Order: sequence, then C-alpha cells, then structure tokens
Amino acid sequence: MTAGDFDKYIQIRRDLHQIPEPGFEEFKTQRYLLDYIAGLPQDRLEVRTWRTGILVLIRGTAPKRRFGYRTDMDGLPIAEDTGYEFKSRHPGYMHACGHDLHMSIALGIVTHFVREAMTDDLVVLFQPAEEGPGGALPMLQSEELADWMPDQMVGLHIAPEYPVGTIATRPGILFANTSELFIDLTGTGGHAAYPHRANDMVVAGSQLVGQLQTIVARNINPLDAAVITIGKVESGTKQNIIAETARLEGTIRTLSAETMTVIKSRIEALLRGIEAGFECKAEVDYGSNYRQVFNEAGLTGEFMDWLDGRRDVQLVECSEAMTGEDFGYLLERIPGFMFWLGVDTPYGLHHAKFEPKEEAIGMAIRVMTDYFTWKSQS
Repeated sequence: MTAGDFDKYIQIRRDLHQIPEPGFEEFKTQRYLLDYIAGLPQDRLEVRTWRTGILVLIRGTAPKRRFGYRTDMDGLPIAEDTGYEFKSRHPGYMHACGHDLHMSIALGIVTHFVREAMTDDLVVLFQPAEEGPGGALPMLQSEELADWMPDQMVGLHIAPEYPVGTIATRPGILFANTSELFIDLTGTGGHAAYPHRANDMVVAGSQLVGQLQTIVARNINPLDAAVITIGKVESGTKQNIIAETARLEGTIRTLSAETMTVIKSRIEALLRGIEAGFECKAEVDYGSNYRQVFNEAGLTGEFMDWLDGRRDVQLVECSEAMTGEDFGYLLERIPGFMFWLGVDTPYGLHHAKFEPKEEAIGMAIRVMTDYFTWKSQS
C-alpha cells in the first residue's frame, strides 16, 4: 500500500470516531463497516453478522491454516474534550480507548488480502462490547464462528506511552484478570438529628472503602500484584437526611486467577462484618469478569524475532500490565498473542482529551499484512 492508501484509513478512523456506541448497541458502527466491506471485491470474501459484530472470512489460494485477527468496536461513556473537528456526535460517548483506530486497521488488513491473496485463510472478527459487558466470550461460543475457528489469533491495543513505530509485547501474561465490583448497602434512613434511630450507610460505606484497601496490603503476597479500586460511591439525598443506602462501584485486577479468588473471598468476609457492625444488608455483584491475556510463548517469540529484523519497528519487551481485555478469552481457546501499538499522546486511555497519533494506523496495517503473508509462506 502507498501513503495515499493509508490516508484513506485515517479518514475511516475519523468517521468512526464520530459515532461511538455502547457495547451491543454498535448499530451505526456495524452499518458503516458492512457498507465498506460490501464495496470490496467479493470473490474470496464471506461475511457473517453476530449481534452487532461482524465476522469476515477471506479465503486463501490453497489454505492449510486459518489465521485470526480481532478488533473491538464499542465506545465509552465519556464526554469528549479533544480539539478534533471530527468530535463525537453522540453526547456523552467517545472513542477514548482507540477502538476507532483498531477498526480502521482491521479494515486495512481486510482490504489488502481481498486484493492480494495469501495462501492461507484469514478470519477477521469485529467484536462488540469489549468495554462491557464483554463480547469476546459469547462470540467465541457462537455458531457463526464455530466452523471458521482460527488456528492462531492476533490482536493489538494502542498504547499512549509509546512513540509511533513502537510495538511492545511479551511472552506469557500481558494483561491482568479483571472483575467489575458493585456493592449495595441497605440500612435504615432517618433524620440527621436522631442518628441513634438509624443505620447510616454513608458511614458504613466509608468504613468499607477503607477496609477494602487492606485486602491487597494485608492478604496478598507482596511479590504478587493486585489492585482494588473504588471509582464511584453514591449515597444519600440531602444534607439533613441519614442515608438509607450506599452503592460502591469499582474494579479488581490480578495477575493470577487464584489471587482473584482470594480477593473475592476477603470482600465477602468484610461484607459480613459490615452487616454485623452496622446492622445492615450488604450485596455484591462482580459484573463482567475478563480472563488474563496470556500470550503463547512460541508464537509470541517468533513474532518478536520477526519484528526484530525490521527497520520500521522499534520492538520493546514490556512488563505485564493491570489493563483488562476480554481478548483473553480468545487466547484461552486459540493460541496467539496481543501487542501494544505506540500512538504517542500525553493523555492516557479512557481520558476525555485522548488524541492518538494517526500515523500508527498505516504502520500497523503494513506490519500485520506483512506478518500474515510471511506466516502463510512459512
């Protein structure tokens, strides 16, 4: 592809950036992608839809294997604060995690291989609901994917901390096990002047936030790694009313499945203590749970060795991260790997000012099409 070809995918990214949608509600996004794919040569192409997702099979000339590539589709409930002329047209939603770039890269890969066939098959998954409640596992279990199951799976995620031209990955665990955390406390409301006649859930919730932080500090091996973050607390209605309810919302991140089990057990023990101490009711919901992203050592090492010979890529063997990604479910079933793609921006993922450098789109398309072509010939 020429530089002019890559410019087309920058425009596609800008189009997609304007229509971010929640998980399993990516209707405009799906329509945009299907319309683009329908305009490509169809002789080696087969397309299936699954909920708001899309599966694209590109048949090789003499296939012995089927490679897989996955992109995500959904946006985030964030009010955009960038300087873009192509800002989100959906109030309160933004592509703040780079899924707009991810999709444009995937379309570039599809376009290349429908025009320049490789020997083996390639299936590209446009997966909804990565940000929640999780689309990878149900898509993996779907009838639509059953007879197109890849022999190897690859995915990428943009990384604001690395310069454009950088790819960072590692064999083994790359992203953490994750779990959402929702806790509801119910006591007895009342008048602020008579606290002895009520059970105050502001106090109970405040105590619980502090207690939850002791789990990592005192129940997890210091040589292990885990995070419990409470990102949202809601309680009360007015300054002179004792709150009858409180809701805590957060996330759990661990580098091992066993540690996740320990943390959840400790949370439930603390909730029993809160119930006894404040004479209230406590309920917990773990919401969406994502498996760790574990890169298969052989394929990852081979990919890194292949990259090491390229002058247009700066390869970094990175450390594991507490980031969550439901791509981990695909890697449980299908050997493969994920990598970070540098986009060089001072604002992090999920930030309202997130403005990744678009030059990374062409670089990623070039690297992935070269990689799959090389693998097909090997």
